[in-house]
Amino acid sequence: MTAPSTSSPGLWQGGLRFWLLVLLIPGVVALLLYDSWEDDRAMNAVTENVYDSALLEPAKVLETSVEFNADGSLRIDPPFYAQVMLESRPGNRKYFRVEEVTPLVRNLGGADALQLKGRTMLGMEGLPRPERLADHEGVPVFYDAFFRNDTVRMVALWRDLHYKGMHRQVLVIVGESMDLRLRTQQQAWREGIFRNLRMVVLAVLMVWFAVAWALRPLQVLRQEVRSRSVDDLRPLDERDVPREVVPLVRSINHHIELYQAVLERQARFLADASHQLRTPLAIIHTQAQYARREPDIERVRESLGAIIKQLGQATRLTEQLLALAHASHHTSMAQGQVDLASLGREAVLQYLPLARERRQDLGWIAPGEDGGQAPVWVYASDVEVHESLANLIHNAINHAGSGASITVSAGYDEQQAWVSVTDNGMGLAASLRESVFVRFDRGGPSRKGGRGSGSGLGLAIALAYAERNGGTIVLTDGEPNEIGGYGLKATLRLPRYRPATQPDLPGKSGS
Repeated sequence: MTAPSTSSPGLWQGGLRFWLLVLLIPGVVALLLYDSWEDDRAMNAVTENVYDSALLEPAKVLETSVEFNADGSLRIDPPFYAQVMLESRPGNRKYFRVEEVTPLVRNLGGADALQLKGRTMLGMEGLPRPERLADHEGVPVFYDAFFRNDTVRMVALWRDLHYKGMHRQVLVIVGESMDLRLRTQQQAWREGIFRNLRMVVLAVLMVWFAVAWALRPLQVLRQEVRSRSVDDLRPLDERDVPREVVPLVRSINHHIELYQAVLERQARFLADASHQLRTPLAIIHTQAQYARREPDIERVRESLGAIIKQLGQATRLTEQLLALAHASHHTSMAQGQVDLASLGREAVLQYLPLARERRQDLGWIAPGEDGGQAPVWVYASDVEVHESLANLIHNAINHAGSGASITVSAGYDEQQAWVSVTDNGMGLAASLRESVFVRFDRGGPSRKGGRGSGSGLGLAIALAYAERNGGTIVLTDGEPNEIGGYGLKATLRLPRYRPATQPDLPGKSGS
């Protein structure tokens, strides 16, 4: 049973709708709150201006209603409509006072109203005055005050009166409770909040349905993918998806192409492997039937020896097929600092008995001076590099021929470390050197006749392991042979590794 995944949910697990709402709605709400605050300020200013204008009107009427008597005293005779304007109503209480300033002040403009003394001509005693009067006659001063346990809005204005050389000063104060204007402002604020809440709900619905509409092509694409059969690897159609999703569809199509290429390689590999294994198995089956029918014990032994030899070749072929399958896999083994010279020496010692059996001279040239063993550092997988080098040496032993000389050496050049396998066998034509890296290709008729029984997998495996570690394999001319030609030199090249504490080491240049 598959173990449950312990990974945490992805960042976008909530979906596009959720994240659009999370990212957009707070901003919309913040904008609406700021807009509400601005609207509230503007509405309060308008409300104050309207109510203050309405408050100033009866004050002006009272101011103009003050007149001189014949004896020089002042009288006030407000008109009826002024009395109506000053009448208190539920939720809108009115207060007023008209007083004559006594004694006279030289100039009431900007005077301290709290220090003035006066005689009430009309209205209520104790009505609060402003701190200072206006600088000019007839100019109102609006202020907030507290009177009879009531918060009131007040207006005050003063006037100089002159008649036949007589001079009088009058101060008019009118106020009203703030209940009505506060209710008006609160009502406007509530309506603004309700209006903004409707906008938020509308924005949420618009985002929700807009995302649903925008994702419809993806839903169609999803249905298309789910309705496909397992072996349907056609690319997805990118014409009907949003432009922002086209890169994703192209990436999926690219992955489909890679997956299709992997499947094709696997199919070719299985076909080639079955073909290669069928031949030795058929030969073994034929030899076994022949041995069963043969009465002569010597010939039976010869058949059994041939069967054992064929089994060895089949075993080698199977191992190479498994190695090629591993080398073709994309996941490489753990890498680290590897001494290429040590791997080369180990591989030579490993194949020395096989070379002696073939009567070949297999030797190792250390990269150090005076015969010393200097390291050749690379950063790679030691197992994979060893397998690549082992296949190069085995390929040389298999194809160089009896009596050949095979030399393995390692060293540095400017950018790369290298290890080479050089022989003086029959060699390989330059035109065939690329094709031998194709699996099951033995390099044409010149290498298929009599000098080796390889399966054509050795160099393909060696190159696959080299490329997995960032390297390559180069085939060039080897040592001169007996017929005036040249053998073959296979050079495994890997990126040079320079540790911070490791000085540059001397090495031979490999060509």
